[in-house]
Amino acid sequence: MTRPGAEPVGPPSDLVRARIEALRAKLADLAPGRSVRLVVVTKGFGPEAVLAVQGAGVLDVGENYARELLAKRAALGAAADGLRWHHLGALHRRPAKQLAPVVDLFHGLTRVEEAEAIASQAPGRRVLVQLELSRRPGRRGVSAQALPSLLPRLSRAGVRPVGVMTLGVAGDPERTAAIFEEAAALARAADLEEVSMGMSEDFELAVAKGATIVRIGRAVLGPRPVAAPVDDPPPGRAPGLT
Repeated sequence: MTRPGAEPVGPPSDLVRARIEALRAKLADLAPGRSVRLVVVTKGFGPEAVLAVQGAGVLDVGENYARELLAKRAALGAAADGLRWHHLGALHRRPAKQLAPVVDLFHGLTRVEEAEAIASQAPGRRVLVQLELSRRPGRRGVSAQALPSLLPRLSRAGVRPVGVMTLGVAGDPERTAAIFEEAAALARAADLEEVSMGMSEDFELAVAKGATIVRIGRAVLGPRPVAAPVDDPPPGRAPGLT
């Protein structure tokens, strides 16, 4: 599926497979007796990278931008059958409606309006609430204090909140550990099953603190050589970056 002007295809399929096998072994060692779902983030790479990930046995694929996700899905056609698409970025009403029929899990909800847009096309769709626990200005997400009141409002809007998502603080493992521990505790207190946290540089810490989903890009596909297209300028740092 090589196309003129296409996004970079990523490393060879055999290297992708080897990296995924090593990651799965590491996750099994970090979380004996429990399952941690690996979502491979293919943002910035072409459909060929998705095929390589799928060929290595990973069906959970993450994208930050609606335009890129929908384009890859269309390019793959029937080859995309069986994939579970995860949307990791900031949501706006129009892209949310476009994504709702095809995305298995939204990782970044912060507002009821986003839930309403999703539910208008896919009632009952599973979503995660993005938490902002670093207490740093400008970062996108819901506070710990706001989470309990937001969850029933999302349910009434027509989606199914099943967990939380959060980001650590780059270069600060001590603060990141505290954030991950707090996120997992908030999920337990709210009786939520999923905790999406941990990327290429901090997934081991995330799993140790209770992650059920990790979002890995660079450790599987290598450095992202081009900037991904943006639907709308998202407020603050976009989730799901690896």
